[in-house]
Amino acid sequence: MGRYRIRRPVGTLFALTIAGGLLLTGCAGGESNGSSDSNRANRANGSLPFPSPAYSSGRPDTEESANHLSTFALDVDTASYGYARRTLAEGRLPEPSTVRPEEFVNSFRQDYERPHGNGFTVTVDGARTGPGDWSLVRVGLATRAAQPEAERPAAALTFVVDVSGSMGEPGRLDLVKDSLGILTDRLRDDDSIAIVTFSDEAETVLPMTRLGSHRARVHDAIDELEPTDSTNLGAGVRTGYATAVEGLRPGATNRVVLLSDGLANTGDTDADTILERIASARREHGITLFGVGVGSDYGDALMERLADQGDGHTTYVSTAEDARTVFSEQLPQNVELTARDAKAQVAFDPRTVQEFRLIGYDDRRVADKDFRDDRVDGGEVGPGHTVTALYAVRTRPGATGHLATATVRWQDPGTRAPHEESGQLETGALDGDLWHASYGLQLAATAAYFADDLRHGDTHGSALPGRPGLAALADHAGALATRTADTDVRRLAEAIQEASDLQGAD
Repeated sequence: MGRYRIRRPVGTLFALTIAGGLLLTGCAGGESNGSSDSNRANRANGSLPFPSPAYSSGRPDTEESANHLSTFALDVDTASYGYARRTLAEGRLPEPSTVRPEEFVNSFRQDYERPHGNGFTVTVDGARTGPGDWSLVRVGLATRAAQPEAERPAAALTFVVDVSGSMGEPGRLDLVKDSLGILTDRLRDDDSIAIVTFSDEAETVLPMTRLGSHRARVHDAIDELEPTDSTNLGAGVRTGYATAVEGLRPGATNRVVLLSDGLANTGDTDADTILERIASARREHGITLFGVGVGSDYGDALMERLADQGDGHTTYVSTAEDARTVFSEQLPQNVELTARDAKAQVAFDPRTVQEFRLIGYDDRRVADKDFRDDRVDGGEVGPGHTVTALYAVRTRPGATGHLATATVRWQDPGTRAPHEESGQLETGALDGDLWHASYGLQLAATAAYFADDLRHGDTHGSALPGRPGLAALADHAGALATRTADTDVRRLAEAIQEASDLQGAD
């Protein structure tokens, strides 16, 4: 997590005229609180003007940023949390490198107000976490509800299926086949499916086929999938995107769905080469990627990078119930897009905020100056989604007034016209105690604290402020589950308790 300290105004001021108003900005320090991915252009553009009187921000304690802004591409991935649950159920703590806090937080439903059309609503709230002037601030973004199946655009989906030897283990290819069968029955007659398999080589076993009267043909192709040899993921991606391009349907949502354990071990195993193929198809044809991970040994880092490069996201399935949720609910939702290249920027008021930390989103940071540069990649988001970002915020002792403004910027998926929406938070709106705050904020905090413990353990210097021990956190999660009878929250409580037991056994 990046950590930034905001200091009082220093340095010479210069003036910029923005939208008819005067914005005064300090010249000290750099421009960005993070760097965009290597493929992102580093082009200058205006940063978010802060809706308050002039101020300047000084050099922070990190070399990454010299201002009050935090900017990141939206991300709706959940694979990290799913894989952690699988690992804990097997009696092991997950590797810290596989724990991405934002994916834990975004694995749970939030009841934010939703917009009527495409785009987002913005909800900003927060609560004090205890002594030391620290609070957790939640930025919640929500898209409109998913349309009825009959009203969404047609879909052209190319499934790239790993049939390597490792996929023969229980809970891998068998789960994939069941999942594809569920989805085939769930899609509409005017949707299309293609299937590519890969092991040591790749093969198109079903060209792009309009479902209509051909569902039996699709089911036959799925039933014939069998595990074979090694994992040539590069060949699978290359053939999968070539098949998607060949079967491209103008006006439809064209997407590649990669189902794999992500363990490339033969052929083209260089991630950058594979990534460039995905980026090229995205740029030229607008084909996005949805990654579905399986298996107890899982190439989490590679699958995450593939999805990011493909303007898509990843999830993880370990049970038939997970598969039904992903393929009956999540994937049909993700057929349609409501926002392209969506980015968020949060502006903290240095008169009230002393320092802040964005929790997670480590590989989704965007240079602050690129917030309004629509050539720079953001995230793709579909209907029915919510996106939550949490910040640890230290306010100045006794400070009152404006605390933060959160703005989301996105492009219309059809016209590419840019839009923005904002929300604000005052210090007086912070709840006095996190564990008496709203249900949604408590749930997001519980997930974030859990991820923080798995990532850092007892390294208190990196712990989030106010983090309870795992036993107490499991009790908090259990109380939330009892309050709502939400099975997902009940599973969270169980996973935290499993982690607590494993740590106690060390």
